[in-house]
Amino acid sequence: MKLIADSGATKTDWWIGEVAGHGRKVQTEGINPFHQGEEAIRSIVTDQLVLQLGEHEAKSCTAVFFYGAGCLPSTSEKVIHCLQESLPQATIEVHSDLLGAARAVCGHEAGIACILGTGSNSCLYNGQEIVENVSPLGYILGDEGSGAYLGKRFVGDCLKGLLPAGLRDGLLEEYGLTPALLLEKVYRQPLANRFLASLVPYIHRHRQQPEVAAFLTDCFGQFFLRNVLAYHSPLPASFTGSVAWYFQEEVKKAATHINIPVGSFVKNPIEGLVRYHGTV
Repeated sequence: MKLIADSGATKTDWWIGEVAGHGRKVQTEGINPFHQGEEAIRSIVTDQLVLQLGEHEAKSCTAVFFYGAGCLPSTSEKVIHCLQESLPQATIEVHSDLLGAARAVCGHEAGIACILGTGSNSCLYNGQEIVENVSPLGYILGDEGSGAYLGKRFVGDCLKGLLPAGLRDGLLEEYGLTPALLLEKVYRQPLANRFLASLVPYIHRHRQQPEVAAFLTDCFGQFFLRNVLAYHSPLPASFTGSVAWYFQEEVKKAATHINIPVGSFVKNPIEGLVRYHGTV
């Protein structure tokens, strides 16, 4: 019986199954060994995961494939140790969320794998492993095409008068903001990237407006220009992440403008990972 996990900052999606087409999903809090110690990880595994799996499935698990944010070579051992304690019969592999995204969207084929969510990332993938990665650099220096980047650019363009005043006024009214409060949230309060990304639903609702359509083409174009083109590869770019999923047409349009082939869009990486590992 295999256990496959896709873990982010807030939640972990788990799939457990034995044969093709037979399995089920459970969900726990997110596990990020870069920010969490063994005690916190152990608590999630024992109090949430094992409780939902039950004793029989936990003891029957023979292989674990865990993909998660913060899973670096220097931090992954904590996850392996905590999983091994509760799943003693299993061999355990822990990999980065970027490799998980690549395997989810490209499967066993070579390609360029891209994540567009709150942040962004990309890699050149050979069908099994990552062979090249352009650093995303975070939402201040990079993260082009991400939710945080879209929010940052949109707020800036609204306040500088580069977008219609109606868009600015509607944004401020809907979120209960003023220009001064916007600056407070971005420069003085924590988690500015999440705040900026929280404005994306407003952008999405107005995406048909010509000025917003042009704005989105430019934002996603910057992702391609500053990340994907750096791989100098003719392979198609495939996507996962909430921003990629809900702005598929805009992403494709930006790619067409600079002649980049586009592959698949996967909403939930766990589904692609289950396929990759041959359980569906």
